[in-house]
Amino acid sequence: MPQFRKVTDRLSVSPQITVEEAREAAASGFVLIINNRPEAEAPDQPRGADIEAVARAGGAAYLHLPFAGRPTPELAKAQAEAVAAANGPVLAFCRSGTRSITAWALGEAEGGADREELVRLAASAGYDLAPLLLG
Repeated sequence: MPQFRKVTDRLSVSPQITVEEAREAAASGFVLIINNRPEAEAPDQPRGADIEAVARAGGAAYLHLPFAGRPTPELAKAQAEAVAAANGPVLAFCRSGTRSITAWALGEAEGGADREELVRLAASAGYDLAPLLLG
């Protein structure tokens, strides 16, 4: 069962997805899948190209914005802009989902979003961004 965690009506995040979960995401209405994981970060990680092929075949767009550690301001902005520009719900994933929600939240914060609200939204999805956004 996929671990898609709804953050807002526009964004859900997830730990690493499988090819089958990418198919399921596209079939369930996600219009964009964002992969924040560097290719071959772990030996058991599905290939991004395989996830992209299944996503596109199911009608979802695919965006690879890989990073390790904290995202650059440019990457965070690109993540937030991609979510905002999508014509429907977006699923972003990485190893645990933390990088994905961090990139989005930092991009939103730089765009003027209320940091306390971002922390609350992240917490509702199971992620603690208080040290990052309020510290």
